[in-house]
Amino acid sequence: MRKPMVVGNWKMHGSEADSRELVAAIAARAGAQESVEVAVCPPYPYLQTIGRALQGSRVALGAQNVCEHAGSGAYTGEVSADMLRDVGCHLVIVGHSERRALYGESDLQVAHKLSAVLAAGLVPILCVGESLAERDSGLTHEVVARQLAAVLSLAGVAAMARSVIAYEPVWAIGTGRTATPEQAEDVHRHIRGLIAEHDAIIAGSVRILYGGSVKPGNAKEIFAMPDVDGGLIGGASLKADEFVAIVAAADR
Repeated sequence: MRKPMVVGNWKMHGSEADSRELVAAIAARAGAQESVEVAVCPPYPYLQTIGRALQGSRVALGAQNVCEHAGSGAYTGEVSADMLRDVGCHLVIVGHSERRALYGESDLQVAHKLSAVLAAGLVPILCVGESLAERDSGLTHEVVARQLAAVLSLAGVAAMARSVIAYEPVWAIGTGRTATPEQAEDVHRHIRGLIAEHDAIIAGSVRILYGGSVKPGNAKEIFAMPDVDGGLIGGASLKADEFVAIVAAADR
């Protein structure tokens, strides 16, 4: 059985003091939920501070992005997967919809980022998902298949055995709109089927999270879907009470 997972993506929010206070509450309460794997992804400047605060807890540290180039080099402003590992990261988000839309990250670039994360011994959380226009045009399955195909082509299906996937319908992020549990399950099942075309065992074991305006009021219903293994949480992860309630909803 796949262990549920809930990851908080803090995006570009909060001060160092705010982050310390937030993570203390999360570690004390959500970290006690042994049946659910929990992680938080603070902004880069706070990784080391939050990492120290999490020591001894069950909550893992993750990063929101990574450079696709491994090792070191002349890449001003970038942060490598090795550096993230050095400051205590266990997970790294790659291909978040905001990185794709605002910074022009291509499917191939995201695939290289996933490979760099795996090479550093970390766990990538691969984000895939469609825009509102793409959903309204009936292209959801096609878009997700294209995004996933770039990773499978570069890294191979074996990479999925060491990765987590997050389906994030772009139209449901920060808009207050949420995919119905049935809509989420449809895409999660499609993703699992795409991987099964290459390896049925890996398809059955890979965790697929849902990300898109998950809140305490809808989490239980979404997480009850057979192919939804938890959530990648944005805004609600900035409020300890809400995040802890979402973690509790993932326990099944």
